[in-house]
Amino acid sequence: MPRYEYRCRTCGDTFEMSRPMAESSDPAACPSGHDDTVKLLSTVAVGGTASAPAPPRASGGGGCCGGGCCG
Repeated sequence: MPRYEYRCRTCGDTFEMSRPMAESSDPAACPSGHDDTVKLLSTVAVGGTASAPAPPRASGGGGCCGGGCCG
């Protein structure tokens, strides 16, 4: 079950809840009992290794140092 992070607007506490995706936008009371909470946007880190190396970049195209803006 996914975990979602919420912040209480009343006391400022941040807390997590495990709930089904279908309920992710439902109201969530903070542990102190306040009802004015907001769901935070979370980022997900995925670990592991790449299965193939990155393709080579075309020469002369873009990027800070490739475009000549670093000098």
